[in-house]
Amino acid sequence: MPPRQRQVPTQDPVPGDDRDRPNSRGVATRVRMVETAERLFAERGIESVPLRDIAVAAGQKNNAAVQYHFGDREGLLKAILAHRATRSEQVRTELFADLIAVDGRPTVHDLVRAFVLSLTGHVEDDSHYLAFLSRHIIDRGGYSGLEGAVGESVVATFVRVLGGLLPDVPRPVLDERWLMVMTTCVHTLSRYQIALHAGNLPGPLPELIDDLVDFLAAGLGAVRSDR
Repeated sequence: MPPRQRQVPTQDPVPGDDRDRPNSRGVATRVRMVETAERLFAERGIESVPLRDIAVAAGQKNNAAVQYHFGDREGLLKAILAHRATRSEQVRTELFADLIAVDGRPTVHDLVRAFVLSLTGHVEDDSHYLAFLSRHIIDRGGYSGLEGAVGESVVATFVRVLGGLLPDVPRPVLDERWLMVMTTCVHTLSRYQIALHAGNLPGPLPELIDDLVDFLAAGLGAVRSDR
């Protein structure tokens, strides 16, 4: 049964202060600040960019514009995630629904591919989202502080299903391995995007995706050595 044809989901307005939400210029201002922050954080680090620099780079005369719209650095980080991750979450949800409808029970390989594909769309767009996520993982040791930015994620369902598919892998180990899957996927796709912009591609993207999925799926089910 061929997969459904789906349109790339459009991105929702960036969440933030509702005071000027009816004003389209206010929404555009928030989007501009979010995308400017995404770029600066990716280039210079999560903690190294003063909020006033983001406001100035986004063309705001008020140096406190970021605090006005997002409250603080943590609110801005969550707004970046929500701005981009809504698209990824919709792709994951639709792919998972397809897997359930066609096969009834997806495989480990299926779930890993769904996650990888949900981030692949960011490689060819003109964003710094993957580089931002990669930098966040490095600077903050993972995804801490970004929880809840897009509500309940289907990724939690992925991990529950994986628990049934890999009964010999203890849940704490599976949780850690899934974190490795997410982290490796982000770093790999970010590296590929940088190479793409530099004109120094290691190979076609579909080949990279296939090998990445094979590698990550094998790691999830790897036999643990005796201790």
